[in-house]
Amino acid sequence: MTGPGAFRFDADPFTADVFRETPAPAAVCTDVVKTYRTATETVTALAGVSLEVPRAQVTVVVGPSGSGKSSLLRLLACIDSPDSGAVTVGGARVDTLGARGRRRLRQRQVAYLFQRPGENLLPYLDAAAQVRLAAQLRGAPVDDDGVHDLLARLGLGDRADHRPAQLSGGEQQRLAVACGVVGGPALVVADEPTAELDTAAAERVLAAMTELAADGVAFLVSSHDPRVMAAADGFVHLDRGQRVP
Repeated sequence: MTGPGAFRFDADPFTADVFRETPAPAAVCTDVVKTYRTATETVTALAGVSLEVPRAQVTVVVGPSGSGKSSLLRLLACIDSPDSGAVTVGGARVDTLGARGRRRLRQRQVAYLFQRPGENLLPYLDAAAQVRLAAQLRGAPVDDDGVHDLLARLGLGDRADHRPAQLSGGEQQRLAVACGVVGGPALVVADEPTAELDTAAAERVLAAMTELAADGVAFLVSSHDPRVMAAADGFVHLDRGQRVP
């Protein structure tokens, strides 16, 4: 195995080998509107946002607090559904699915990386078991050699039998990246993945992401970190729920 695409599974509406050559984007939003109701008002988080998330790139979502970044990530991670407009991930329409359908699509086609590294991992499993479980949940064939090759590629070859508490924050986040890409999801969504890391650890996480993007992985990252912006292939700028140049 030389990369995450070695974990393959048969295509159906919820699974696909996304590492083949294809011009289709990993995800698409078209005229998406998302509102939230509070006790006193209705807040528009996204107001007619359209975008494409290309494969084989790191795309960074930027904008001030309250611009709609988190809402956009939640839609593309298949956690929420829009009020109107279309959302497509891995060729499947998210906006036409109920909660159960979104959950199944999310399991197979999306990985979500939280800001705090430890929140991405199960404390009682070692690194190799974390990756095996992520592959199994995506319905992907898994073997020990492939797991260890992927860990080695991310600089974790000597940490395969370590649990999260035995890893540094940067190692935990690289392990989360390994779990995110194994099995070939259409999209890896990351919310401020370097915010809790020092410079050296952040640079290693970003190096892993850019290397895996070169293999075909689509990363969508929300961040204020200039280190992340320097590693980006493209940007989505949001302000007050709208996409801006």
